[in-house]
Amino acid sequence: MVLSVIIPTCNEAANIGRVIGQLRQYAPAGAVEVLVVDAASPDGTAELARQAGATVLTAPKPGRAAQMNHGAHHATGEILYFVHADVGIHPDYVATIRQAVTEGYEAGCYRFRFDSRHPLLRLNSYGTRFQGIMSRGGDQTLFITRALFDQLQGFDEHYCIMEDFDIIRRIRRQARFLIVPQDVVVSARKYETNSWLRVQLANLTAFSLFFLNVAPTRIARTYKAMLNYR
Repeated sequence: MVLSVIIPTCNEAANIGRVIGQLRQYAPAGAVEVLVVDAASPDGTAELARQAGATVLTAPKPGRAAQMNHGAHHATGEILYFVHADVGIHPDYVATIRQAVTEGYEAGCYRFRFDSRHPLLRLNSYGTRFQGIMSRGGDQTLFITRALFDQLQGFDEHYCIMEDFDIIRRIRRQARFLIVPQDVVVSARKYETNSWLRVQLANLTAFSLFFLNVAPTRIARTYKAMLNYR
């Protein structure tokens, strides 16, 4: 089973070479293809991705959901693996994902731990071993069989935010979903420019609006207004 790894990017020059290097280093020959779908990043992300050995596609329109759908459209693997550029890949990812699919899990994600030893972030990481939808997120990476992805018609491009939670919610109505009992490493950069409490309040607000079916554009505006970005 070939894995097609799809990485949506926007100004990820600092991270893209590292993550592609890990994906290639940890994979047996011929086991994966890596597709980067770039949103016209002015920082040279696309060229660095090509130099690292990825196939680079240009996003047809703004939005991570559209980027990931575009990557999936061009992917050739039986399994799609959606990865953020600032994630640290687990060394056993190919074997683990193949085994999960063999055991009947059509989709799943990893637990995560932050690249920080802050005690409150360690608490957040611990929560990702549980099944609740609020413990999920794109940072945990997402694998899904091509068949199920096509059945679900991919990511809903209506969501300019919360697209990962939407598709996981739909996956769970259709198929078995595995939380892999291994960690990927997630950047703590959002917490470095905001307090832990501020990020938690922003997350809780976004979830509340999501569950109330508020328009994603409003959720995005509210979320971004609550946080500082570098």
